[in-house]
Amino acid sequence: MDFASRMAEERIRQAIKDGEFDNLPGEGKRLELEDLSAIPEDMRTSYLMMKNSGYLPEEVRLKKELITLEDMIASCKDPEQKESYKKQLTEKEIQLRIALEKRNLKKSNAYQKYSSKIHKRFGI
Repeated sequence: MDFASRMAEERIRQAIKDGEFDNLPGEGKRLELEDLSAIPEDMRTSYLMMKNSGYLPEEVRLKKELITLEDMIASCKDPEQKESYKKQLTEKEIQLRIALEKRNLKKSNAYQKYSSKIHKRFGI
């Protein structure tokens, strides 16, 4: 164990001894941990950082918009509004194809290695 780790451990022990961890909010409750089993181990930290910051890759954002538009089309009763949604859907599909081509995802080693998990996770 290096010096920094030993110092951290010592400070934690001292804080426990001083009662600094007593009566914290959520004490005794289960932690809500996210299932990261579908994310490759070497990509989990970057995934969590992007997720916590609210970042969505363009293709994921577009895919979510496509799903929303498909739901709106399915529930729409007005024929004119339905046509408008269909037009928007077509535009978003084109944008998604362009975004995927621009990134050359299919040529990257990571995509080839994890493509089935990516498709399963995001429903692409």
